[in-house]
Amino acid sequence: MPPFRLTGDFPIQRLDRPQSGNDILLAYNRGGMIAQLKGILAHKSADRLIIDVHGVGYEVTIPFSTYYELGAEGQEVVLKTYTHVREDTLSLFGFRTLKEKRVFLQLIQISGIGPRLAVTILSGLPIDDLLAAVAARDVHRLSSIPGVGKKTAERIALELADKVKDLLPGEAPEQQALAVDALGLDVVSALVNLGYQRSKAEASVSRAKRAEAGGGFEVLLKRALKELSG
Repeated sequence: MPPFRLTGDFPIQRLDRPQSGNDILLAYNRGGMIAQLKGILAHKSADRLIIDVHGVGYEVTIPFSTYYELGAEGQEVVLKTYTHVREDTLSLFGFRTLKEKRVFLQLIQISGIGPRLAVTILSGLPIDDLLAAVAARDVHRLSSIPGVGKKTAERIALELADKVKDLLPGEAPEQQALAVDALGLDVVSALVNLGYQRSKAEASVSRAKRAEAGGGFEVLLKRALKELSG
């Protein structure tokens, strides 16, 4: 299918051949909606951004994991997107990786989980830690995410545990679930007290534990700080 471009006046305009620059590239998803955006990052905040595509600004809701991977305002950005359509509104949700988008799409298939809660869940844990918790059916870990109660966590674990295994990195789910254990939680707490956001602290501790297997508190803290500064 040839690429498409959204113009300022709508509707969607078909292009006869691929264009350079900041076109919206499609890759249509189900329903014929926007599946990918490419443009200039005009504004970013922790939960949303604006992409300038030929002078039209598209507001996109994003998880923290995507926010951390964004460049500076004024740089080009490419996002995998999901278009949520209701009677009175059309909302865009964006992700840096297909893995994040796939997990998002699986989450919104669960009763009681809409797009905004799905983004909150993706923001609550680093993506690989979230997948590990789901695969291990770790309801306690899942219910620690703000906005996710025990019943919702149980539904996520029940419905997605088998579906996410192909998205996990090489380690077994049980090993991944232990990425942030009691010692790791102490290091996370120390990082939060130093002013780091919890989700970012947890991601750095998970990486530190893999790099410094068997290390004590000081070793892990030092390595996590290195991960954060790198």
